[in-house]
Amino acid sequence: MSKNIEFVGAIDQGTTSSRFLIFNPKGEVVATHQLEFKQLYEPEPLYRSYCTIPYLWSGFGRVASSSSVAAACWLAGWLPSQDAEESGAKNTYGTGCFLLYNVGEKPVISSHGLMTTIAFDFGDKGGCAYALEGSIAVAGSSVKFLVDNLGFIEESSKLSALAETVEDNGGCTFVTAFSGLFAPYWIDDARGTIFGITAYTKRGHIARATLEATCFQTKAILDSMEKDSGAALTELAVDGGMCNSDLIMQTQSDLIGMPVNRPAMRETTAFGAAIAAGLAVGVWDSFDDLKNTNTEGRTIFKPQINDDESAKRFKKWEKAVQMSAGWANE
Repeated sequence: MSKNIEFVGAIDQGTTSSRFLIFNPKGEVVATHQLEFKQLYEPEPLYRSYCTIPYLWSGFGRVASSSSVAAACWLAGWLPSQDAEESGAKNTYGTGCFLLYNVGEKPVISSHGLMTTIAFDFGDKGGCAYALEGSIAVAGSSVKFLVDNLGFIEESSKLSALAETVEDNGGCTFVTAFSGLFAPYWIDDARGTIFGITAYTKRGHIARATLEATCFQTKAILDSMEKDSGAALTELAVDGGMCNSDLIMQTQSDLIGMPVNRPAMRETTAFGAAIAAGLAVGVWDSFDDLKNTNTEGRTIFKPQINDDESAKRFKKWEKAVQMSAGWANE
């Protein structure tokens, strides 16, 4: 924070990078720095813990050294990834996916494979809200799998273009259960399986089926959220690297039967942390001051297929999920 309380800094700490951003009171990014690093754990057989603070403050230091805005700062708010969403449902499409639905002031205990968590607690500035949370183990990492392991393309960013070389998935369904399936299925012994391959299957079909897998799992989580909350969602907000693909976002909207809202400024997790800090020190007095923040330049994707077609596709996905189970125990 600056001494005049005119700007808010937010640190977004991930598994492979640390990002620091400075927002002005309008929610606009005025300075940023990102530091990428290799994962510092051994996947097998044991994990090794490490302290992320040096990476956090390295990103902050790069910004502070080039911006007088960050000359005097203190930590005023800290949020785990995803909890920054004010209301409704938001899905972050990263290496994995993490979807939160704000259920309001009273916690809802899930009976459909989700977790209950605190969304935020801002006291008299915004109150306390609870959320239902669903996670997908494999999302962007499935794209990396096609690039690094199978050599489909040279860069992950080009997979969407490859998927668009075909009109549909050619009858292919890819259950990307590389390490089992998370919410809402919780099938530990499921493994990655591709169904529907024929002699006419092309790389584009597999690419499209890979991207669709994340969208199908997101629909499954949203369905569980509606059952647990007893309320129908009307829109899904999104962020994360995969949401840069128009194909993925349109597919997502088609499958869930509701608009998908993609903001122009997509660092919304960091922005949520900035909101927490800003409310704590008086940059904003309440959520009412933030109603029109980060709304300009957004893209709304609306469903282009009917509910019957969406249900037909999802039924085939659910069949594939059940057939992917049990492989780890054989």
